[in-house]
Amino acid sequence: MLGGLVGRVKGGGGKVGAKGDLVTDITASLVVFLVALPLCIGVAVASGVPAELGIISGVIGGLVVGAARGSTLQVSGPAAGLAALVSETVAEVGVAMLGVIVLFTGLLQIVLGLVRLGRMFQAISVAVVQGMLAGIGVPLMFSQAYPMADAKAPGTAIENMAGIPALLAGILTDPQAMIATLLGVVTIVLSFLWKKVPGPAGKVPAALVAVGIGIVVAALPGVDVKTLQVGNLLASVSLPGPEQFAGLADGAIITAILTFTVIASAESLFTAAAVDRMHSGPRTRYNTELIAQGAGNTVAGILGALPITAVVARSSANVQAGAKTRLSRTLHGLWLLAFALLLPQVLALIPISVLAGVLVHSGWKLFGPAEFPKMWRQDKGEFAVMTLTTLVIVVTALLEGVLIGLAAGIVLAALRMSQTAIRQHVEDDTAKVVMAGNATFLRLPKVIEALEAAAAAGKPKIRLDLTGVTHLDHACRNQVEEFTAQQRGLGLRVELLMPGEAKPGGDRVAAPAGDAQTPLPKRPVAAMAEEPWGEAAGEPSPWPTADAEWFYLDTRPLPDDQRSSPVG
Repeated sequence: MLGGLVGRVKGGGGKVGAKGDLVTDITASLVVFLVALPLCIGVAVASGVPAELGIISGVIGGLVVGAARGSTLQVSGPAAGLAALVSETVAEVGVAMLGVIVLFTGLLQIVLGLVRLGRMFQAISVAVVQGMLAGIGVPLMFSQAYPMADAKAPGTAIENMAGIPALLAGILTDPQAMIATLLGVVTIVLSFLWKKVPGPAGKVPAALVAVGIGIVVAALPGVDVKTLQVGNLLASVSLPGPEQFAGLADGAIITAILTFTVIASAESLFTAAAVDRMHSGPRTRYNTELIAQGAGNTVAGILGALPITAVVARSSANVQAGAKTRLSRTLHGLWLLAFALLLPQVLALIPISVLAGVLVHSGWKLFGPAEFPKMWRQDKGEFAVMTLTTLVIVVTALLEGVLIGLAAGIVLAALRMSQTAIRQHVEDDTAKVVMAGNATFLRLPKVIEALEAAAAAGKPKIRLDLTGVTHLDHACRNQVEEFTAQQRGLGLRVELLMPGEAKPGGDRVAAPAGDAQTPLPKRPVAAMAEEPWGEAAGEPSPWPTADAEWFYLDTRPLPDDQRSSPVG
């Protein structure tokens, strides 16, 4: 399988056969492996299951999902976004039922991909995606600050942030915690600076250099820092049996399956949108990727492991390490399997604080603090959406934050699309209101204000020209028609031109009460003059001037030779 990938998979516009790409993909896979290993264990612990189940899911995310063609650089593994839900589910129905839930989650994802529902996740605002990345990066940094000091994180992102002062105090009073923290800090510094090292040494991933330093320091006399401990993977495999499948009759199990499916699919495909913006290689094929995620969860369910999604931290590490093809993400699963099965004693040499430092660096890159002022300069509305998404994810969870961010983005788009330009003025005995743009309920207060101003002008005639409105929704239409009927009931002459009425076949203009509505032929439109606009005198006006011919209701019949002439 891997030989086929090396020989045939394309990435970034070229074949993997190039020696440079092959070497880069192999080194990138090692970096992803170092990032994935603590994440697998951490997600498993947070989910309330043995750490080995997290590694099994990581292996499946690499060897099964990684080999599929949906995405090129996106890396999958145990779902951090589902950790809290998995923990609750396991506490309610037991670890044994987890396999069945994950199995049917995978099957549903395959069905959703086959019916081509994956592409709907492509309609995502860039601000929401960047906010999602920042919202993942901030909690990741604070959560990993604790294992970087060989301590246990309190829990939620807010609790982790609030506990930092106590953590620092503990580090200063514990020499071993200080050593572990220094290893983590060295790892972070190397992650930022190592790429600037000249020569071949600079091409070695900083994470590998940090791991080497950490192993050496951990082996020194008098140093007692925590290292990775991995049990027997094969003994952790638990295949679902008839008793577990019988649990499908339970409504709580069905609800869990549907919930897992929605969250896992959303997290994976939202992540795909984010990862696609990190590189210039082939784009994700969303339906194919959803099927691949489903295949991974199906296998994970059969083995009784944790649910799988795409993971931003691993994916960004893969992109930052220079990966070009699917080979890197597939190999990372192979390294997880090989080390966990054959070389657990090697893993036991790696300090946890070093791996935590790698994750803190990944969290900082995801946070991308420079993106916030950049977004502020480009678009303050999108900045608000981005910031809101980040804050909600930090305070609640990934899915809630993304959904609220999407809702905010939709509201922002609706407000911007509902741009209704209204001009009103009084001329002789007529109060005139001209509207253009999109008149929706969001601009209803502005419309009502203009209508009330026209009525308050005290003129016997009112002219409402809405022919420049491209979209008039039900709320605005009702308001205009009610206003017209009300003013006519008061004895005023109201001329109403609605959108779409000015057609070559003749205009239909609403006449005052008691008069019949008669079609009027077109009159040639006079050229539009320029008049002072706003406070900037001499600036071209976007509106027809008051003496433009079409601005008046003219009931005089045209000569026969002008009846079929085009509108000027």
